[in-house]
Amino acid sequence: MPAKGPSSSARTTLLHRSHPRRVSVLGPPSLSGLNLINDLAKLRQYSDLLLTLSIHRIKVRYKQSVLGVFWAILQPLSMMLIFTFIFSLIAKMPSDGAPYAIFAYTALLPWNYFSTAVSNATNSLVSHSQFVTKVYFPREILPITYVVVALFDFVVASTLLAALMIYYHVSLTVNVLYAVPIILVVSCFALAMSFFFSATQVRFRDIGVAVPLLLQLWLFATPVIYPFSAVPSRWRPFYVLNPMVGVIEGFRQVILRGAAPETSSLLISAVISVILLVASYLYFKRVEATMADFV
Repeated sequence: MPAKGPSSSARTTLLHRSHPRRVSVLGPPSLSGLNLINDLAKLRQYSDLLLTLSIHRIKVRYKQSVLGVFWAILQPLSMMLIFTFIFSLIAKMPSDGAPYAIFAYTALLPWNYFSTAVSNATNSLVSHSQFVTKVYFPREILPITYVVVALFDFVVASTLLAALMIYYHVSLTVNVLYAVPIILVVSCFALAMSFFFSATQVRFRDIGVAVPLLLQLWLFATPVIYPFSAVPSRWRPFYVLNPMVGVIEGFRQVILRGAAPETSSLLISAVISVILLVASYLYFKRVEATMADFV
């Protein structure tokens, strides 16, 4: 009687022993320039999702609100009134010859855009953990949407700036067109900080508490309530390393003085913002693969 051969399960076991299965290990993403280009191309494919989430975020932000989008004006307006009372009427803070109210408001516009974007984007991944863990999409879309919403608030709040310019008889010149690259610079810097803090917040929840405090301190390290001319000259080379300095001074220059922004400080802000944006985006993509494990 012929001997029976090995069963099907036995043959499978022998096959696996003789040809062990290869295990693919997924490491951190490459930080090469080519990989960066691929990530940006993939992000572009999800542009519809980015637009949809941004519009949804704007609607949710002001839904069932009595004042609606006027809240975007009320925040900088209230800060302007407080700053004018304390730093102009009481402390007699100089304002480079401009009425202090519009002097403060022209700085509060870009500053609030930056601080609101970074503050809200920091918690974007943690507050949307159900999407991060269950649905595939480029995770950077979440912090980007909060920057877009903050930009929308900036545009709405700019209407009050127009009213202040009429009230104080401030005339616009062709140099107001410089406001576009200035806002582009602050957008790059806001995205850079948003990518870094939101990605770090996934692992270290202390970031969500530290960022609002950091932004409060940062406000006083930026020429919002005082003019750049009040900074001692020996400190200015270090002071302009704060990217928001060139942004706010440039915005004041084109709005209040009708002149072109000071090139060197704005260029420093632009270069630092772009470098930080690339570095923070690479960092974000590097830790993206492990976000679902911690969020």
